[in-house]
Amino acid sequence: MKNDRGVLNSGEWTSFDFSQTDQNRGVNSPPVVKPYPEDAKVIDLPKPEDWAWEISTDFTRATLQRSSVRKYSDDELKLEELSYLLWSTQAIRLEINAATSKRFVPSAGSRHALETYLAVINVEGLEAGIYRYLPQEHALLYIHIPEDFPKLITASVKGQSWATKANVVFYWSAVPYRMEWRYAVASSKLILLDAGHVCQNLYLACNAVDCGTCAVAAYDQAAADELLQLDGEEEMVIYIAPVGKKEKKL
Repeated sequence: MKNDRGVLNSGEWTSFDFSQTDQNRGVNSPPVVKPYPEDAKVIDLPKPEDWAWEISTDFTRATLQRSSVRKYSDDELKLEELSYLLWSTQAIRLEINAATSKRFVPSAGSRHALETYLAVINVEGLEAGIYRYLPQEHALLYIHIPEDFPKLITASVKGQSWATKANVVFYWSAVPYRMEWRYAVASSKLILLDAGHVCQNLYLACNAVDCGTCAVAAYDQAAADELLQLDGEEEMVIYIAPVGKKEKKL
């Protein structure tokens, strides 16, 4: 039996009257990123101009070395290295207005309906726990440290315990309305395309800092959303990628 292919079939959304979108109705656009409380714990990340090392990864070499890595060393991930990975995947290059931004990955209409969360396990200078990346400030927002943290990470990826051996686990969530405001029924397809762009940048960037990653689509939706304290309706996890320092070859 064939699955429902509505997201892939372009017929439904190409025939949609896009004059009926909230954008064309004059509804204010949702913000470019989620707001956060003024008293929240925010940790600044090293800016590119302050990195103590020079990034110089040949694109061809990075492409040839791109592979999924599930085994990691016990080495600590430096904060500068995490900063680079976040900068490469979702940093804002240019904020066009309060609702639209240019980043290092493409996005339909520059809507960027994704948020980046991290399960920090072994990163220099950071307590273990759940964080959210703030692309405007290039900073991290501390959220919480749940009990049985490793078990909850494993549960979120359906028992794939190798994920807890990583230094950090990237979780990308979707905020659908950020895309729906302009693209209505086309949004599901466009958000999924955006997630692919972001994760590929992570794969390539990992090579520059001697890290490996492995994209995970086999995850437990309810467990992942609960770990990040998401409601699963207005925002939900759509992709996961553990990142760890590569094992040294003998």
